[in-house]
Amino acid sequence: MKTIRQTFALRLALALALSLAGCGHNNDDGGSGNGDSLTAHRGDQTANTYTCPMHPSVRSDRPGACPVCGMALVRKSAQTGNPADAARFQGVSLSPTQRVIANVTTVPAVRRALSAEVNAVGIVAAAEPSQATVAARFRGRIEKLLVNTTGQRVRKGESLFELYSPDLTSAQRDFLLALQADKQATQSGTAGSGTMQKKLLEASRDRLQIHFGFTDTQIARLESSGQISSTVAFLSPISGTVLQKDIQQGMYVEEGMTLYQLADLSTVWAYLDIYERDLRAVKLGQAISVTTEAYPGMTFNGRVTFVDPVVNAGTRTVRVRTEFPNKEGLLKPNMFIRAHLSLASGPSIVVPQSAVLSMGPRTVAWVEVQPNRFEPREVVPGAAYDGQVEILKGLQEGDLVAQTGGFLIDSESSLQQPGLVEPPAAAEHKVQILVDGRYTPDVVRVRRDTRVKLEFVRSDAGACTDAVVFAGLNIRRELPEGKTTVIELPPLEPGEIHYTCGMGMLHGTIIVE
Repeated sequence: MKTIRQTFALRLALALALSLAGCGHNNDDGGSGNGDSLTAHRGDQTANTYTCPMHPSVRSDRPGACPVCGMALVRKSAQTGNPADAARFQGVSLSPTQRVIANVTTVPAVRRALSAEVNAVGIVAAAEPSQATVAARFRGRIEKLLVNTTGQRVRKGESLFELYSPDLTSAQRDFLLALQADKQATQSGTAGSGTMQKKLLEASRDRLQIHFGFTDTQIARLESSGQISSTVAFLSPISGTVLQKDIQQGMYVEEGMTLYQLADLSTVWAYLDIYERDLRAVKLGQAISVTTEAYPGMTFNGRVTFVDPVVNAGTRTVRVRTEFPNKEGLLKPNMFIRAHLSLASGPSIVVPQSAVLSMGPRTVAWVEVQPNRFEPREVVPGAAYDGQVEILKGLQEGDLVAQTGGFLIDSESSLQQPGLVEPPAAAEHKVQILVDGRYTPDVVRVRRDTRVKLEFVRSDAGACTDAVVFAGLNIRRELPEGKTTVIELPPLEPGEIHYTCGMGMLHGTIIVE
C-alpha cells in the first residue's frame, strides 16, 4: 500500500503541475492568452465554475477545497453553447510544457497483418483409426499364450494365443464331411445333389471363417491335410503395441470378451484445449509444433485435424485434435505437451494497446489532429496480441494516436471543458488470466475509478498455483485446476497492486493509471 500512496502523491503533483502549466498562460477571467489553450464556444451567458484538477466531477460556484482530496478548486469557464456542436469541442490543446510533463507520445496508426503466437497445453493419445480390439469369437480355454506382456510390439498376422473349444472341433469335422460329400457328388455326376453339397460346403467354410476366425491359409491347410486341430491361433489384426492384456494362460473366456487392446503408435493424436480468445488462430490442416518436458530442445511438427464444435462450459476452452508422425515412438500416450500456433490476421489498422482507453460505455483513442491538439475518437477494437491491437472501426491509416499519456489528456479535457465533457461512470475492466506455470498476462493496466474483474483460469497441476494472494488487499483465493475463479476489485487509486501464487513464486501486477 506504500507504493500506492507514493504513486498517488506523484499523480497529485503531476495533475497540479499540469493545471499550473495550463493556467500560467490564462488571464484572470479564464480566457485564453495564447494559441496553446483551447478556446471554447461561448454563448450569450457565461458562468464561472470551480472544479478539482484531480476529480473533475467535483464542481462548485465558489472557491474552496475539494471534499475528496482537499486540493484547492480551480476556476474554469462553463460552456453554454449549442449541445449539437458539443462534439467539436471534445478535444484538448496542450502547451509544449504540458506535453512534456504528461509524457505524451504519439505513433501513427499503420495497416498491417497482426501476427502472434498462441500457446496451449495438451495430452498425447493413440490415434483412433490405428487401434484394434481382439475379442473372443467363441467360448473356450486359453491353451497357449504367445504374447504375454503389455507394451510388447507385435506384427500383423502374428499369433497372439491359441484357444481350445469343443465347438471348434465340431465345426472342422462338419467342414471335412461337407468337403468329402462334395467330392463324391462331383464324381457321381448327380447335378442336383452336387449343387446341394456345394452349398453345404460353402456354409461350413463361412462358419469357420466368420465365427471361428479361420484364415484362408488355415482352411487350405485343413482341406489338404484332413487333420482336425483342437485349438485355433488368434492372429494380430495390425502391427503395433499391446496397450492392454486381459487374459492369462489356462483362463476360460466367453464369446465377445475383450482379450487385447492394440494400437499402432507410428502416428499419434494430441488433444489441445484452446481458449475462446485464441480460437481464431486454429484452422483445419494448419501446421502446429509441440514440445515436451521429456525431450528438451526437440520440436515435433504435425497438423490440426479436428476442432470440437462445442465449447467446454467449465473451462471456456475448445478441444482441438492434432496428428503427429511418431516413427521413433518418442511421443507416448498420456504424455503432456505444449503447443505453439502462429496467428496471422488479414491487413488491418493496428495501434499499440496503450493507445486504446476504456471510457465507461465507450472505447476511445486520442488523435493528434493538429500540433499539440488532441481529439477523442470512438473506436471498435479487435484482436490484441503482443501489445498491439486491431482497430476495426474509428481510425484511418496515418492517424497520430497518443501512445502514452492518454488518461492525462482525458483529465485535462475535463478541466478545459467541464460543461461539455461529462466524466464517465465507473466502468468495469475484465481480464482473463491463464495460470500455467506463470500468469498470462502478468501485467494488467486499468484506469482509476474502474471496477476490476479478474478471471483466473488454472490449467496446470502444480501445487504452487493452487491459490492467488493479494497481500496488499488481504485477499487469498483458491484456484481449482481446470476451472475459472473470478475475483472482483473495487475502483482503485493510482498505483500498483501486486499478487502472487500461494508460495510466492509467481508474480503479477495491476497498474492503476
